[in-house]
Amino acid sequence: MPIRYGTHCFLFTERWNDKDLVYFDVARNLGLEHFEIAVGDDVSFNLKETRQRAENLGLQLTLSPGNIWPFECDLNSDKPEERKLGLAWHEKWVDAASEVGAAAYTGALYGHPGTVKRRPLLQEEINWTAEGLHDLSEYAAQRGVKIVLETMSRFRTHLVNNANQAMTLVNAANHPNLYVVLDTYHLMTETRDFYNEIKTIGDRLWYFHACGSDRGVPGNDLVPWQDVFRGLKDIGFDGVMLFETYNTKIPNFAVSRGIFNDICPDGETFIKQGLEFFRQIS
Repeated sequence: MPIRYGTHCFLFTERWNDKDLVYFDVARNLGLEHFEIAVGDDVSFNLKETRQRAENLGLQLTLSPGNIWPFECDLNSDKPEERKLGLAWHEKWVDAASEVGAAAYTGALYGHPGTVKRRPLLQEEINWTAEGLHDLSEYAAQRGVKIVLETMSRFRTHLVNNANQAMTLVNAANHPNLYVVLDTYHLMTETRDFYNEIKTIGDRLWYFHACGSDRGVPGNDLVPWQDVFRGLKDIGFDGVMLFETYNTKIPNFAVSRGIFNDICPDGETFIKQGLEFFRQIS
């Protein structure tokens, strides 16, 4: 089965709402089969209507906590009460994912992005985080939703920066409903061997986030794309390659996310150019 392509909602909008359903049509007209919606405490939309629109178009969905996520809701917190809050917060969004018909709930779910503990990683920290992920994976499995963990750079987390750390946590959590997503932007900081990162994850790789090394359009950038596609081919990857960046035309949106150059003034053009490049090299 060939790789399927998809897009993140941030190529089009800062905060998903019902008016944004038009972007499902844009995605399908571009030949995409998947759409990721960022959720958070500042996001509200009609789950039933969203599901119906996606199903009518044959579009698979995922949800991810990309908007407001309280810092005290953290499976990696040193405080047990905050880990409990974190599990409950994620379960709320797993419920939403199930109701909207999403295939997965994905992101740096192991710990709040932006919380970086500047100390050696403790075994007990891995243990309590893995326990929360096991419980979340079981909760999601009962609702038909996969849990997919994203590796992130050292500037976003201290816990899962690379494939080995991801698999350490996946193995410690010990649940068949737990998978991994790799992201070229974060990989640029953390590895010199993209091929080995992909091979290390193997059949637990459910998802792949794609952008250039500057978070712009893939192609003519520093990402070793030939190694990426060689690795995906060698593990028999049949999941989703998802375009992810921030729309830089929306006032203050990309800047608030640390993007100061105009790398994506138009999401549709970004996807068209990215697809053309991938079809040339894959």
